[in-house]
Amino acid sequence: MARRKPPTVHGLVVVDKPAGMTSHDAVAQLRRSLSEKRIGHAGTLDPDATGVLVVGVGNATRLMRFLSDMDKQYIAQIVFGSETDTLDSAGMTTKTYEMSAPDVVETQRVIDAKFIGDILQIPPMVSAIRVDGKRLHQLAREGVEVDRAPRPVHVHQFTVSATADPMVLQASVRCGSGTYIRSLGADLGQALGGGAHIRALRRTSVGPFVLADTCTLAEPFLHDVLMAVRGMQQVTLDSDGIDNVLYGRPLPSWEGDGPWAILNVNGDLIAVYERWKNDMAKPTVVFGGR
Repeated sequence: MARRKPPTVHGLVVVDKPAGMTSHDAVAQLRRSLSEKRIGHAGTLDPDATGVLVVGVGNATRLMRFLSDMDKQYIAQIVFGSETDTLDSAGMTTKTYEMSAPDVVETQRVIDAKFIGDILQIPPMVSAIRVDGKRLHQLAREGVEVDRAPRPVHVHQFTVSATADPMVLQASVRCGSGTYIRSLGADLGQALGGGAHIRALRRTSVGPFVLADTCTLAEPFLHDVLMAVRGMQQVTLDSDGIDNVLYGRPLPSWEGDGPWAILNVNGDLIAVYERWKNDMAKPTVVFGGR
């Protein structure tokens, strides 16, 4: 078997993904435009959703798991009075309700009581979670629905405001990784005695990356790999310290919880360390160099 060609293009692209394409489609387009096969993203966006999609290129793909775990922020509209099979406006309406227009103050009270902090959430059938080796959205396309166990997620902030349509509220959410905004909308509709679905979902940030950082797919901008660790605690080591890093040696952990981006005195990214044991940290990604 031929050895895989090593990547030659390295860096980070922060895209404002348009509606009407999957995150996989966006990555495929970047592979063509950057002439680099090794590309991966840090958190899927639904096809109809828009906004911040962080994409690692070349060696930066090794850092995507750190970015995937970062908090994310979204805005969306919650449409009350109807449910869909996808929990958003892309799906078919499955049920309608005779609901009065939601009061913003009362709705916020329900949110604060039931949807803030650590909560349990049932993943939608259109999610990418695997069940018995098959992704839920694949099963959904086949018309199959399976039981899904509730999963713990964390919601830092969830606020609503009025729109011109009394049956639609604008929502702003800041949440931990793995939270489904469409499920929040559907669950809120049920908590108010009816049903709801979301529309116009837009991700406004992934960790420190915001819409102001984004480029278009038509004109991708490749940042240095160092951009991928700007949300991490950064530690600069001298040449002796860098030698220890390159040999993969554990080191006494630094302030904070980590992970720590290890830089040389020239500001080059050498490695990423994570907390290990007994106040020690160990390298989990090493790029090399001095």
